[in-house]
Amino acid sequence: MSNVTATARGSPDALLELARKEGRGRLKIFVGAAPGVGKTFAMLTAAHHEKAGGRDVVAGLIETHGRHETERLLDGLEVLPRHSIVYRNQMMREFDIDAALERRPDLLLVDEYAHTNVSGSRHPKRWQDVDELLAAGIDVWTTLNIQHLESLNDVVLKISKVRVRETVPDKVFDRADEIVLVDLPPDELLKRLAEGKVYVQDTAVRAVENFFKPQNLTALRELSLRRAAERVDAALIERMQAQAIEGPWAAGERILACVGPDPSSPGVVRAAKRLADLMDAPWLAVTVERPGSNPDAASRKRCDDAIKLAESLGAEVHTLTGVDFPEELLRFARFENVTQIVIGRAEGSGLRGMLWPSLPQQLVRRSQDIAVHLVPRQSDQRPLPRVPLSVRLNASTPAHLLYASVAVAGAVGVGKLIVGAVPTPNLSIVFLMAVLFSAIKSGVGPAIYASVLSFLAYNFFFIPPVHTFTIAEPYELLALIMYLVVAFVAATLAGRLREQVRVSANRVRAMRRLYEFTRRLSGLATPETIAEGAASEIYASLARGVVVLLPAGDDLELAAAWPPEDELDAAAITAARWAYTHNEPAGTDTGTLPMLPWRFLPVRTGHVTYGVIGVGRNKETAPLDAESRALLDTLTEQTAAALERASLTREMVSARTATETERVRNTLLASISHDFRTPLASILGSATSMLSYGDKIDAAGQRDLLGNIRQEAEALDEMVRNLLSITRIEAGALELRRDWLDLREIAARVAAAARRRGAQQQIEIALPSDLPLVRADATLAEQAVGNVVNNALQHTAPASRVTIDATLSSATVDLRITDDGMGIDPADLPMLFERFTRRTPAGQDSTHRGQGTGLGLAIAKGIMAAHGGGISAESPVDQGRGARFILSFPREATEP
Repeated sequence: MSNVTATARGSPDALLELARKEGRGRLKIFVGAAPGVGKTFAMLTAAHHEKAGGRDVVAGLIETHGRHETERLLDGLEVLPRHSIVYRNQMMREFDIDAALERRPDLLLVDEYAHTNVSGSRHPKRWQDVDELLAAGIDVWTTLNIQHLESLNDVVLKISKVRVRETVPDKVFDRADEIVLVDLPPDELLKRLAEGKVYVQDTAVRAVENFFKPQNLTALRELSLRRAAERVDAALIERMQAQAIEGPWAAGERILACVGPDPSSPGVVRAAKRLADLMDAPWLAVTVERPGSNPDAASRKRCDDAIKLAESLGAEVHTLTGVDFPEELLRFARFENVTQIVIGRAEGSGLRGMLWPSLPQQLVRRSQDIAVHLVPRQSDQRPLPRVPLSVRLNASTPAHLLYASVAVAGAVGVGKLIVGAVPTPNLSIVFLMAVLFSAIKSGVGPAIYASVLSFLAYNFFFIPPVHTFTIAEPYELLALIMYLVVAFVAATLAGRLREQVRVSANRVRAMRRLYEFTRRLSGLATPETIAEGAASEIYASLARGVVVLLPAGDDLELAAAWPPEDELDAAAITAARWAYTHNEPAGTDTGTLPMLPWRFLPVRTGHVTYGVIGVGRNKETAPLDAESRALLDTLTEQTAAALERASLTREMVSARTATETERVRNTLLASISHDFRTPLASILGSATSMLSYGDKIDAAGQRDLLGNIRQEAEALDEMVRNLLSITRIEAGALELRRDWLDLREIAARVAAAARRRGAQQQIEIALPSDLPLVRADATLAEQAVGNVVNNALQHTAPASRVTIDATLSSATVDLRITDDGMGIDPADLPMLFERFTRRTPAGQDSTHRGQGTGLGLAIAKGIMAAHGGGISAESPVDQGRGARFILSFPREATEP
């Protein structure tokens, strides 16, 4: 249901659709009932006219099927070469979309819109190629047979007994900017087929025996004419609504059924449906609500039943709001280009019909170009019962009348005081205040009662002769009657204002609850918490039991319920599954399992269903009225939006994780392939030299080659150990074999290994002799210290110095590795211990083999964290140069 306001402006949906097309190319489709009607011929003929007018026209792909008259139309047009693709050991030639995008003509001709591309093409379907061209701003003309539309696939199968495999979605066809229907009578098409102008002779004979039968062609021709007419009508409505043009333009019939609480509304709906079927026209059903009105439960139910009947018969349903019912209906009818209105005949006749014209009478008087159909009442339809006066005046309790009586008595007392103090000729304003007080306090009925009572009291107490109901002067009678009329009008207006204020306050509260509900859902991140929030809020809004079911595998499971519910019975679960599968309401007040005490609604956005919401009903509660159903639909839509947001968040996190995993994998592979290749090449070269020229190389040269092999093998071994270590660290499988260690021995071994590998920097160990022992894993501690020292050696010049010293605190032993190199950019410090973080060594390019995999510092950080310590870096150290890494080993409470 949609609410339509009475403003004269263009349709937002139509305007958004026009805005969406800005910057895109225009699509023209030449539609035919069958092959051979001349679609390609018509397209090429029109293209020659465009080219003669100065447009840049290019034939992207044209299928002539050997038709000579069609091939001759290609003369004078630029034809793009086709793209060759090998498919099943055959060379296939397809449309080259890249060449078309590079050529970028003003108008591109692409034949056979529904064609399926060869496997290996960019898009599986040609209509997707065309969509990419349109997005690039290129106008495209194409051709299509009506049997290729997806919605008509089953119809064509019944007609021709042939299943069409290549189809185009209807939404793509409906987005076309222009449709050109190329029509040819079946007899002429069969004649062309017999003359060989459609297929070669053997193929033509088989076609006549199967698809090209006269009855098939006639049915397909009717389908193409109807579908083209529907598309043209939709385009007309879209343009009228976008430009706020009032109709009707009788290019096609559109039926409007007016329904309300009257008993004749179901007959109006059925009559409109029959009329729409006879004219094969779309139809709508509307009901009009008066602002501030509060109809009784019976009236709401009759109106709701009529609306549901219209929905079940396929009508497009709208709810309008306005004071002037005829004007609002006619405004909506012109906006929707309605040509005929169907409405029930009113009861009013005679003097009443002349004084107060009924809605049908006013529509007939005001509608000049829209036909109005009056549906007569059936013999079994009784008019609405007269509402008792006490009910119509809203005098539901004696207290209301008591308040009004007290107000009038107070007015009499105030009047007596005023007359005693200052002689006043007219006290009607005092009694009018009493009427207004009654209207504001109790509503229209007590206010009218107060106006009559004040009329009598004013006459009895203040109009001579007093204390009688006799009126001596005619002007007094006239003034009293005028007062009564004014009092009636004021009472009615004040009472209606009070009712409108009440309704507005209720709607404001509903809007506030909806806002709070939306804000609350926006802070929830998981489907389970969203389901719980939705259940509690819907229960608070409708005062009915609520359950929320979410998909779990191939079934639904109860995710939340309020009041708490452990499980649903088999019938309720069946209805919930049906609503989830068919995307339609099920249960009470629906056409599916209506006897159930639950009403299930699918929680759906777009084409995705995220679950089902069920609202309970017991014997004491009335069915949901239109306003409650609208509120439920709104809350369900907000729940669906929240679940969609949660789903998108999970997908985004998954995509981000997958992207990061892919990035890490690619980085790791690139690092390994680069860093392993260099030492392997050196080892391979040295080994090859030994094998090939061993007898010609002196002893010193052989030792150098063997030393190089050993050095590079050790480098490879270090890389492999680093990779294994980072894998164990990330998996949480790092095992510590703690023992008491002397960090001086660790530093000495690390320095010796570095010198053995050819480090030219000066490595100085300045550890105090009384350095306390630490409890750590010897192998891992040496690896962490070695990684940090190697990092310092890689990023400093050969003449630099690396110092290893230590400081003590009450809780840690801080081993420091300090170099006097160029230092580290402060911006790089936060990322220094991340995986695969590399910096170019001083004086070297980024391809130097000494960089390693970028895992050394990350491994050192993981090892220190596993020991309960830490690692940090600072730069510069001295005079704007140098970098210092600090490895903090925890001190044990007791030492040996």
